[in-house]
Amino acid sequence: MKYQAVASTVRMSPPKLRQIARILRGRSAKDGCDLLRFIPRKSARMVGKVLRGAIANAENNANVAEECLLIDNVIIEEGVTMKRHIPAAKGSAHPIRKRTSHIRVILANR
Repeated sequence: MKYQAVASTVRMSPPKLRQIARILRGRSAKDGCDLLRFIPRKSARMVGKVLRGAIANAENNANVAEECLLIDNVIIEEGVTMKRHIPAAKGSAHPIRKRTSHIRVILANR
């Protein structure tokens, strides 16, 4: 059985989140939570929130203990890109792309 949690439109670019996702794949859920607590990056906090949500879904909906869960997959997808402009020299403007991401954490029984 698989359990998941999703966070949509997180204000962080996908490459930053994928660095953290690579660390988590294949670990136990409890080990992943402990590991993310000590990584001093905003992306670790974001992925940690979704991981804790997936664990809570498994515990509340299927009565599965946290110790029995493995992180099957962490999927980072690209969300909507907000397009803005910043003033530049001689009356011109430079484009800025503010990227967002969708985080999906999938847990499996051991």
